Amino acid sequence: MLLIDQKIFRRAKKGIRNCPFNLFLFQSLQKESLSAQDVFENKSKYLRQEFMFINSSLFIENEFLKLIKIGVLRREVDGQGLTSKVRITPTGRKVLESHADLFTKRISVIKKLITCLKYQLSPR
Repeated sequence: MLLIDQKIFRRAKKGIRNCPFNLFLFQSLQKESLSAQDVFENKSKYLRQEFMFINSSLFIENEFLKLIKIGVLRREVDGQGLTSKVRITPTGRKVLESHADLFTKRISVIKKLITCLKYQLSPR
């Protein structure tokens, strides 16, 4: 069981580190739920500087889906069922608490370039 937990947390840590969102988004998700449209309308608050080129809330929704698949985010549920808003999971909270340096580590120029190219070339 411990080995599975380590793999889950390693994958969640990598997913958070490589996503276009900044620490403020994850702090906001601990208090309230957000939709892709909310994030898109407030790009300067929730996205890292190098991802300001994002021009669609659909792109942000796809990033949410990636983080949902690895267990960092989950869909919010209301009386009618699933909504378009997301919240952070206990796994996501634990990763953020135990790895506070995820957003302060410097990323090499090569990694930034690869990430930028990957996002620019991905189908929208």
